[in-house]
Amino acid sequence: MSAPWAGPGAGGPAAGHRRLAVGEVAGDRRRAWPWRRTGLAVLAALALALPFALPPYRLFQATLVLVYAVALLGLDLVVGHSGQISLSHGAFFGVGAYTAAVMIAKLGLPYPLTLPAAALVTYGLGLAAGLPALRLRGLYLAMVTFAVAVVVPPLLKRFPAVTGGAMGLPVPTPRAPFLDDDQWLYLLVLAVTVVAFAGVRNLTGSRAGRALTAIRENPAAAEVLGMRPATHMTSAFAWSAMYAGAAGALYTWTVGFVSPDSFTLSLSVTLLAGAVIGGLATLAGPLLGALVVMAVPAVAQELSPAAPGIVSGLLIVLVVQAAPTGLAGLLRRAAWSLAGRRA
Repeated sequence: MSAPWAGPGAGGPAAGHRRLAVGEVAGDRRRAWPWRRTGLAVLAALALALPFALPPYRLFQATLVLVYAVALLGLDLVVGHSGQISLSHGAFFGVGAYTAAVMIAKLGLPYPLTLPAAALVTYGLGLAAGLPALRLRGLYLAMVTFAVAVVVPPLLKRFPAVTGGAMGLPVPTPRAPFLDDDQWLYLLVLAVTVVAFAGVRNLTGSRAGRALTAIRENPAAAEVLGMRPATHMTSAFAWSAMYAGAAGALYTWTVGFVSPDSFTLSLSVTLLAGAVIGGLATLAGPLLGALVVMAVPAVAQELSPAAPGIVSGLLIVLVVQAAPTGLAGLLRRAAWSLAGRRA
């Protein structure tokens, strides 16, 4: 007599164990969901309270954290969701910053126009830089993006009449219609950051986002299923550069000065370190990584001008070995564990 689970649709004990495991994971997520909602509410309240609680310099640093979080959202589309390495993100960040600076300081255009302009310019450049994704992968694609990061800073110095050359370009910061200027600027950047996070969440949850994940996991199988890896990869590069350009415009608003030496290869490596340390393919990762991007240069710059890039590279190696899911993964596991104990 055959066993009662021998039918083709019955599954058997192995299937029962799989269903039990899936149920346990789903239960963990349901238990963690109230903690996630509570965490989001606390984070929102804290973000809105910061401009009224921090002194000006600390508020300036908090604003820069939000700026870098927007940049890391874009970088994560390529590195986290697509599984490729990009070292050109600092260059796109710089192009966006200079686009906003020239529009404000040289053309006298209003601030609201500079954000979409910087995003559109870098979207086009990212689309062009992503064309090698049609043929290249892995280390070879990383070398192409490395070349972009190396070429952009000297190129910015070649047109002093427009960019200010090696001396940089000062830019007036936005004036607040109410509140203090620093508080107003923080709230503006916070609003853009919220929209950016919502955009990435919708993008990664869409059909295109799921295709990127499938291509990252198994390009051959994804192509068999009708997906076009080259097209999706090029689009990911374009969106990634657009986010970097928008963050560059916000950087110009915040700092009020741009210089080619602020957007060297070291910035690209530091941003990559922030993405990896924060946690790839997560929404919390860019925000946690932005804290790293702020902290690493401040500490390493005291050693040498090249130290931020070196320290960032070492941190990438350490995190990949010790905590492959980054800070976001560690926090997620801690939240699930705490929710499970309370349950």
